[in-house]
Amino acid sequence: MNRNYISEKGEKSENSQLLTTIFMSPPHFTFLRRFGSSLVLWLIIALAVILKAPVLYLILICGAGLIAQGEFFRMLQNNGIRPFSGTALIVSAIFLSGSFFYYQSHGVSTQLDFDAAMILFFIIAIFARQMCSPIKEGESLRTVALTLFGILYIPWMLHYVSKIIFLTPPTVEGVSTGQFYALFGIVVTKFSDMGAYVFGSLFGRHRFMSHISPKKTWEGFLGALASAVLGGSVLYLLLRPQLSLFQWKDVICLGILLGGAAVAGDLAESIIKRSAQAKDSSQIIPGIGGILDLIDSLLFTLPILFFYLRGVVHFL
Repeated sequence: MNRNYISEKGEKSENSQLLTTIFMSPPHFTFLRRFGSSLVLWLIIALAVILKAPVLYLILICGAGLIAQGEFFRMLQNNGIRPFSGTALIVSAIFLSGSFFYYQSHGVSTQLDFDAAMILFFIIAIFARQMCSPIKEGESLRTVALTLFGILYIPWMLHYVSKIIFLTPPTVEGVSTGQFYALFGIVVTKFSDMGAYVFGSLFGRHRFMSHISPKKTWEGFLGALASAVLGGSVLYLLLRPQLSLFQWKDVICLGILLGGAAVAGDLAESIIKRSAQAKDSSQIIPGIGGILDLIDSLLFTLPILFFYLRGVVHFL
């Protein structure tokens, strides 16, 4: 009896060690941390959509945009570049909150004038800041250019989520649906990110864009496209009444289009990180890195989703 007990105890100990080895090994532990962080973030986004509270949308958009922009400028500063980060953050805060309220209260017809006015605002504001600083040959021009790039790359690209939320027409009953189309874009994008990571880790053999990101593989890229289509299809089945302006062809097309754009967005940030000699934009999200690491793919997919809605579906 004691021998059986000792034997069973030994087997349980071995099994426990085996599970610990499997799940706590570096690749699996990274995946678990990444999955846990993603789950928390999904709960926050789902809460905002369910409550249909514009103030939560505003907090998410402005918070993500400004933190990500701060991370971008810190990467530049760590590499010896001194952009006008304070001025850019103020300008971006005005723009993100202003565009949010503007599209909440105005229609599609005036958006082009607003967008053009904002670009003019960016250029004048950054050059005005440079006028208050000494001119240092090529360094001043580089400072202006990279500061403007930081505004266009993050806040400008991210503000398209406000357009999707507020410029998408309501149902015939007057129920708003824009938040569900924004959710569709986020789900497809994040499924693409996860698919690229999982398929690349499990099956990756053939290098893809290795001069930008050594870990990228063609298997991961194909997994990203397949996962994006899967994620979009599942959400469409669950929220078909709220996504009634889509058809199956739109779901499949957007899955492939946004899945590819998500990979491109990830590679775009990899170019920035390699140029700035940074592994991650920061370390505030376990398993993921920084906010910019979280939203890099969304910066490409959300504008594309908006223009698809406007140019193909024709309801924006």
